[in-house]
Amino acid sequence: MRKLFLLLFFLSLSTLKAQDYFPTDKGVKTTKNEVVAFTNATIHVTPNQVLKKGTLLIKNGKVVDVGKSVRIPSGTQIIDLTGKSIYPSFIDIYSDFGIKKPKRQSGGFGGTQYAAEREGYYWNDHIRPETNPINEFKFDVGKAKGYLNAGFGVVNTHLHDGIIRGNGLLIALNPNKTNSYRVLDDMSAQYLSFSKSNKSKQLYPGSRMGAMALLRQVYYDADWYAKGNMKNKDLALEALNKKNNLVQIFETDNHLDALRADKVGDEFGIQYTIVGSGDEYERINDIKATNAKFIIPINFQMAYDVSNPLLAKHISLRDMRKWNQEPSNLSVLSKNGVTFALTTHKLKSITAFHKNLQKAITYGLDKKTALAALTTIPASIIGNNTIGNLNAGSHANFIITSGDVFDTKTTIYENWVQGDQNIINIMNITDITGNYNLSVNNKTYQLTVSGKGAKQIGSIKLNDKKVKSKFSFKYDWITITMNDNGNFTRILGKVDANSNTIQGNAFDSLGNKTTWTATKKSKTKNSKKKGKKSKDTPVTVLPVSYPNVGFGNYTLPKTQTILIKNTTVWTSESDGILENTDVLLKDGKIAKIGKNLRDRRATVIDGTGKHLTAGIVDEHTHIGASAINEWAQNSSAEVTIEDVVDPNDINIYRNLSGGTTSAQILHGSANPIGGRSAIIKLKWGENADNMIYKNTPKFIKFALGENVKQSRSPNGVRFPQTRMGVEQVFVDYFTRAKEYDALKKSGKPFRKDLEMETLSEILNKERFISCHSYVQSEINMLMKVAERFNFNINTFTHILEGYKVADKMAKHGVGGSTFSDWWAYKYEVNDAIPFNAAIMHNAGVTVAINSDDREMSRRLNQEAAKTVKYGGVSELEAWKMVTINPAKLLHIDDKVGSIKVGKDADVVLWSHHPMSIYAKAEKTIIEGKVFFDRAKDIKKRQAIKEEKSKLINMMLKEKMGGGKTQVPVKRGDRNFHCDTLEELKS
Repeated sequence: MRKLFLLLFFLSLSTLKAQDYFPTDKGVKTTKNEVVAFTNATIHVTPNQVLKKGTLLIKNGKVVDVGKSVRIPSGTQIIDLTGKSIYPSFIDIYSDFGIKKPKRQSGGFGGTQYAAEREGYYWNDHIRPETNPINEFKFDVGKAKGYLNAGFGVVNTHLHDGIIRGNGLLIALNPNKTNSYRVLDDMSAQYLSFSKSNKSKQLYPGSRMGAMALLRQVYYDADWYAKGNMKNKDLALEALNKKNNLVQIFETDNHLDALRADKVGDEFGIQYTIVGSGDEYERINDIKATNAKFIIPINFQMAYDVSNPLLAKHISLRDMRKWNQEPSNLSVLSKNGVTFALTTHKLKSITAFHKNLQKAITYGLDKKTALAALTTIPASIIGNNTIGNLNAGSHANFIITSGDVFDTKTTIYENWVQGDQNIINIMNITDITGNYNLSVNNKTYQLTVSGKGAKQIGSIKLNDKKVKSKFSFKYDWITITMNDNGNFTRILGKVDANSNTIQGNAFDSLGNKTTWTATKKSKTKNSKKKGKKSKDTPVTVLPVSYPNVGFGNYTLPKTQTILIKNTTVWTSESDGILENTDVLLKDGKIAKIGKNLRDRRATVIDGTGKHLTAGIVDEHTHIGASAINEWAQNSSAEVTIEDVVDPNDINIYRNLSGGTTSAQILHGSANPIGGRSAIIKLKWGENADNMIYKNTPKFIKFALGENVKQSRSPNGVRFPQTRMGVEQVFVDYFTRAKEYDALKKSGKPFRKDLEMETLSEILNKERFISCHSYVQSEINMLMKVAERFNFNINTFTHILEGYKVADKMAKHGVGGSTFSDWWAYKYEVNDAIPFNAAIMHNAGVTVAINSDDREMSRRLNQEAAKTVKYGGVSELEAWKMVTINPAKLLHIDDKVGSIKVGKDADVVLWSHHPMSIYAKAEKTIIEGKVFFDRAKDIKKRQAIKEEKSKLINMMLKEKMGGGKTQVPVKRGDRNFHCDTLEELKS
């Protein structure tokens, strides 16, 4: 803090007179030493300690004492708050108050900045832990007023820019003081996010998984630097190490990112405090398992305008549900024991804060929990026990209200910050709201007064016809100017708080003086009954499914004992196709295969006339991921798709409907050395971790050809730009990896490099390459590079010129995962032929048919059939190309890919011959759990219609009741594959 004061001294000489230890040249100096006692109030010392008719004593900006029997010193100013309440002022610990976010630099995909611009700092410009916002902080009086009006007394602010953003400032919202008094802590927290800095055009990272990999590398480098192993000075790493003992606050955009952030933190022993997004209820068990404290915004979305049915049909069920379910988020978090603070972050206007909070309370949030989330919890997160409570010694930050602070009718009168009074509404204004009979000039009008405090307003009617009038209520005096068909009347009268009658003098347009009387109407029993019914009407919150989209599961499938009787079994093994055979699935495994099998506990399925196969394995897909390409460097071996598996992707369910049970989600083809892959089972409804194979084989995506040399990118300048350059990239990186691996094995100290770690695994034959390929010359080139470094390529994917080099592929031992009949969609596939798969198969290559496309991946059974037509491959061998062959290429054939006793119970029951265009997957089973059932699917479709109809009616009711609505926006469905620009940029 001393450094802060010195800095402010030089920055703001004009404020010297405010410092109590600076000399004065104005003669005799008098120090203000005011003691104030607030008596007879309901005082919320903390959310758990409430005093009735208590006294709060403050002095010099601090709480001196609080209780029922407080000794009040002589000369104390006493303020009687009979009938009123005192609460600690609220705290917002995630704000950008007083700190302007920099504008985004031009650049992006196709831009040219690959290296960092700053010297003496970390190699990536988006890592900025040295940022100290005190240099840019400027107290915003206007914004402070909005906070004060909403009951906030303290904000924790920082520069919202970058992946590691630097420290925060804890600011008292006191417009009457200088920054040297307002700044409670100039090193309050360290801030992080997955978003890049607007101050830099550096392209890397270009994806969520790239940001995660970068964070990991930063932590490893900071540790290496702290141990004195780096030769150079790095100001960013020095700052990071100095601030690693601060609270680490991580901003996220959705619950998946919250889980991803927590994953990175856990790897390095860091427990982040996570800024959530309001959708935590969708995966509450996973959120709870993070053990993190959360900071939750309450920016509930508006209902959709569904009055136009043509537009309404484009709204997804998930978006509709979000409007309905989102207000229950805080209640769900609380009931599940998740500690959270509240923030105004993401609110367009702070005036909506109380309205949204009251809505959350209506949806089940406990008021005591709400108060804690605004006071004691944010104070504990930030580690400051002098705010958020009214204990002796704490800052005198408190609000005075007319009653329960969370009641819609409550008025916030004053907000005291550091012992300084801020008047929000004049405290002792009489409440005159209600309906009156106004008698003046021998006529009786209907006067209605509404509003709060000084903002009470009136309107006048005569026989249900509105009369033009101007109403004013100040200092308990009413003035009304009324224009009744050109006859003006001016009314003046004083309010008696203890009377239901207001009276005074009136003057007509000629100045004649008369009297007037306004008598308050008593509420009828019917109106009371109606009001009570409205208040007690419970809200309807629709249940959450997993995932929380159409076709989601309300309960996750459970492992069953299933006996499938008298069916045709395609084993994908040497046993071939077995007619009239039974298969028993038990404990998640294939238990028995034979005839006349029995199990008393089994659910029996009649398979007569049907076909049972192993679940389809897709060796190359891009479904089920939030990002596909880390495109900003020519090597991204440090990233992994496992970080960004998206269990909410509807294409997972669609793939199940087509019999696919396992898939490799590959990195894209934007760079020669891509990222690591994720091999998953399509367990619809499970979280990402439960989808990923346990002890999964290690794979990485490489790429050749037009994509990596940026042939179709008009601004591409990154190396390599030629096919020769692509080869050189591989040689250079493997040479470096060989040197790295040798140093690592030597036992000498080494800097852990995630990129080199991955490439070393390839050299040590611990990680396998699946390579995007087309042209025979490049296919030959990569096999030679691999042989030069003593390893084999595992799989060439696409491999549309594989038929030209099938003999060399067989000799090398590489498999081919190809399309059945894609060709001519770009220059380098001009020589593709539909006989490719058959020719490679006949040459002894292990061949698989893959999708690389969300649509094709749900009909790979038909793609396999094409190899029978093109090349005369047998039906059984063709079927192996989508089952056991891709399983072999992925090194998971010991678990899946065929129907064999002891393997995982991943099977599909088809209505017809599995390669027929008439075949439908009736049941898709993974580990003995039914994840797709066609009969249930039909019921789900009807349920979706009924639920959307219910939500549409609720939204129409919201609109008809005067609620705000938003225009529906049609969202596109992502279709990632290796040769779309969309996929390259993702």
